[in-house]
Amino acid sequence: MSEANVIRHLANLEKHLAEEHPDNPVLAKAVHSFRKLDQVAQDLGLLNRDETYATSVTWWPMIAVLGTFSSGKSTFINSYLGLHLQRTGNQAVDDKFTVVCYSRHDEIKTLPGVALDADPRFPFYQISRSIDEIAETGPQRIDAYIQLKTCPSEKIRGKILIDSPGFDADSQRTSTLRLTQHIIDLSDLVLVFFDARHPEPGAMHDTLEYLVTSTINRPDANKFLYILNQIDVTAREDNPEEVVSAWQRSLAQSGLLAGRFYRIYDKEAAMPIENLQVRERFEKKREEDLSDIYARMQQIEIERSYRIAAMLEQTADTIENQTVGKLKAMLDQWKSKVFLFDGIIFGLLLVLVGTALTLTDSWHLVRDCFNGLTTGETSPVLMTGFSLIFAAYIHFTVRGKVAGSILKKIPNEFGHDHNAAKQMSQAFHKSTAGYRPMFLQKPAGWNSGNQRVLAQVKDDANDYIQLLNDQFTDPSGHQAQDQQAATQAAAETETETSH
Repeated sequence: MSEANVIRHLANLEKHLAEEHPDNPVLAKAVHSFRKLDQVAQDLGLLNRDETYATSVTWWPMIAVLGTFSSGKSTFINSYLGLHLQRTGNQAVDDKFTVVCYSRHDEIKTLPGVALDADPRFPFYQISRSIDEIAETGPQRIDAYIQLKTCPSEKIRGKILIDSPGFDADSQRTSTLRLTQHIIDLSDLVLVFFDARHPEPGAMHDTLEYLVTSTINRPDANKFLYILNQIDVTAREDNPEEVVSAWQRSLAQSGLLAGRFYRIYDKEAAMPIENLQVRERFEKKREEDLSDIYARMQQIEIERSYRIAAMLEQTADTIENQTVGKLKAMLDQWKSKVFLFDGIIFGLLLVLVGTALTLTDSWHLVRDCFNGLTTGETSPVLMTGFSLIFAAYIHFTVRGKVAGSILKKIPNEFGHDHNAAKQMSQAFHKSTAGYRPMFLQKPAGWNSGNQRVLAQVKDDANDYIQLLNDQFTDPSGHQAQDQQAATQAAAETETETSH
């Protein structure tokens, strides 16, 4: 997508949000602030001119449902929506990501992945670029990875639900994991399902490693809910506590030492629990946990605006206090190595030339060359010019080789965060471009003007949060008094009109 198309899409997004949420101006204003962030990131090289941070957030509240095959994800979604939307079964029934959203039409529709790839309001906007990069067997059609389903359930109105394929080994495992990371980053709430019918969590090391270990140090770790599904299978032995303890120990070994663990099952698909007391105990616990889960799912509609405002401030702060610092450290390392290798190479060349001149007793040639330069003779000038060109060639070759060696190490430093690695690589490449003198201390694009822009974005984010607080809170009670006075005035006016 060209830079002009990015500007047009952002303008359309800002207009759409203003029309869709006339009582919440924060979202439309946030688009404008993202434009400011984009300019700074583009100057630094973190983003290309055809990229924008606005596509790194979902503008609708988003819930991700993750887990292994047969962990009951689809059954849970169907129960929540009150519709038979997703296929269910003990084996893999769907091998692609399904984005579920509301539709006023009564019938359920399944739309191809291109419907998501072309709409900036959805979390998979232009994801086809990434799919071409991550597909193990070459370019793949977007429809092989994602699809859009619409349904008339009021439960999904105003938000997006994503059902993921299982994490068991398949032909697209690496691509699935990377797309899952993309979804996790954008989601307001992540439901992680485990299957109580397989009480040996140690056998699922890879899944736990990805779903737990990589998330516990995140600043938004509280958005993860860990759900032990189909707990009814333990009713016959009456040992749900042992099963839960086994999973908790496994999660603790993966690094998760806190957080709520929910225990649920689907009543329609559950095994009959003959013992009345046991059944009542299981049903009570199930209802309590489902009530908490549903409450969190409902809450994200309010949290969405706060999340976007917080992301503005977090992104600006990350650029200023982490990215630029990291970039400076990498540039210092690059300069040190370039100067080191330049010194070694040019030192060896001087030693070789000096040795050759000494062995051939040719030092007079150097004296003649210097005298020729002072008198403007052609041959010495050409010889000196060629020497300088050769020295410059060596220097810029060393610059490129050292920069390339550092670039190769960047992905390893960012782990699963491929997008951050890509941005840092782009910024480092821009700051080490051949046209930039090495004596410059700051990374390309980092100046007082962009520092002021980031400060303004952080101020904007704080203002947005205050606007949201004014909508949802009223500590002083003034808003309630004003509302009461307005209501009373309206009633008096209506009474006078009737008389």
